[in-house]
Amino acid sequence: MELIMPIFASVVVIFGLVRRVPVFDIFLKGAKEGIQLLYNIAPTIIGLVFAVDLLKSSGAIDRLCTMAAPIAEYMGFPKEIVPMVLLRPISGSGATALLTSLYETSGPDSFAGRVASVLAGASETTFYAIAMYYGSIKVEKIRHTLIAALAADFTAFVMSVITIRVFG
Repeated sequence: MELIMPIFASVVVIFGLVRRVPVFDIFLKGAKEGIQLLYNIAPTIIGLVFAVDLLKSSGAIDRLCTMAAPIAEYMGFPKEIVPMVLLRPISGSGATALLTSLYETSGPDSFAGRVASVLAGASETTFYAIAMYYGSIKVEKIRHTLIAALAADFTAFVMSVITIRVFG
């Protein structure tokens, strides 16, 4: 298994040399484009990371969870997954940490654990994806993307609960 990448790289270089492609020049051009792309998206990613840290350290996410938990429970949704629902569009690693914590407290086979598992696979890190994709091509007006993506995340939340109720 550990030889796959060196073999793949060797095949690419040999194929390029056989086809008389200036392999090293093409590699340098690609590396330069990669650095330029990193330069273009770095401010967006730095801003996003700052915003996530600000939300966490200010306690805003905790307050939102406290306010939303009774509503979610009234509607039949497990209150344990509310923090994950709120954090998943912002931070994939944060949502994964919450998922792991939920497994430890409620168990992976609990209703909340199964719903959270489906939610993790069905939702997206919306703000990160928008920042990466739009930032890489320098699009500043995201138009309806954010609303559509958050609607998809909400749909994933609702459907994960329904899916586990029907099939779980």
